[in-house]
Amino acid sequence: MPSAFIIINCDLGSEEAVLKEIVQLDGVKEVKRVSGIYELVVEVESDSAEALKELIKGKIRSIPRVRSTVSLLVTKS
Repeated sequence: MPSAFIIINCDLGSEEAVLKEIVQLDGVKEVKRVSGIYELVVEVESDSAEALKELIKGKIRSIPRVRSTVSLLVTKS
C-alpha cells in the first residue's frame, strides 16, 4: 500500500484550521503539529500510487492557507 509523509508550511496562525481539514480526508493516518520551518507532518496512505498522488496534490495542497508542502514517499516499511 503506497504511503508518504507530507511536511506542510501554513500561513501564520492557521495551523489548527489546516489540521482540522486534513484529519477529515480519507487516507490520512496521522497528523502532528511541529515547530520550526514547517508546522504539520502528515502520514498518508492509499490503495494505489495514483490515489496517493490525488490525495497529496488534489486535496492537501489545495487546502486554503497551505503555503507549501514536501512529499516524502515511503519506499520500504
